[in-house]
Amino acid sequence: MEYKEKIDYLVDLLQKSSRTFALTGAGISTESGIPDYRSAGTGLWNKFDPMKVASASSLRRDPASFYSNNLKRWLIFSNAKPNAAHYALADLEREGYLIGVITQNIDGLHRKAGSQRVWEVHGHLRTCHCFNCKKRFPFEELVKQFDAGTNPPRCNQCGGVLRPDIVLFEDSMGDDYLQAMQVLSGCQLLIVVGSSLQVYPVASLPEYARQLVIINNDETPWDNQANLVINEKIGKVFTDILVAMKLKSENTR
Repeated sequence: MEYKEKIDYLVDLLQKSSRTFALTGAGISTESGIPDYRSAGTGLWNKFDPMKVASASSLRRDPASFYSNNLKRWLIFSNAKPNAAHYALADLEREGYLIGVITQNIDGLHRKAGSQRVWEVHGHLRTCHCFNCKKRFPFEELVKQFDAGTNPPRCNQCGGVLRPDIVLFEDSMGDDYLQAMQVLSGCQLLIVVGSSLQVYPVASLPEYARQLVIINNDETPWDNQANLVINEKIGKVFTDILVAMKLKSENTR
């Protein structure tokens, strides 16, 4: 199937489905300047062992090294801007073609782009909390302390170490993941965008969908079970989808 035929087929699927969700991974944010995790040669986990630098045990074992290894990267996430694909998903939701976005990303770009229903199954960088007393703080409190030379950042109430509200390796999944499984009940169409579909339990979510579309640069373990696979630049694909549907993108207004 030629590229244009794939776009037309995807548009047809979107127009016929009354219960469509998107599942997004790191690949949707690479065009916003955020590197992904598993692309050959450039993926972050090709350079670092995530169990040594981004796990719950690494935070507990050596919190100062944990923040030295991760905080600068997270600030890149926080300062990034949405790209055409993020805006297009917000447009599709606003126009009634998409119920919402389930994302593995912690960068917050779907919310910045205007998506209203977002399930952040790996958490976010808007808040942090104390390991000991569980008091919650804005994420900026953690950054402010680190920049002032306090590493690891600590709770101003009990002195415990602060940790971001993200799902680290070895953590159990949070409420957003449980909600995502529930809302996917009866899903007619799931559009997977920029995910390698290798990280469980999120990689099992396509099981809930009647029809599956995968838009990703590289192959995934679910390609053979998908109704449609598009291996092209994600921003281009979504720009072409909006053109084919005669919809204006938010980022052109």
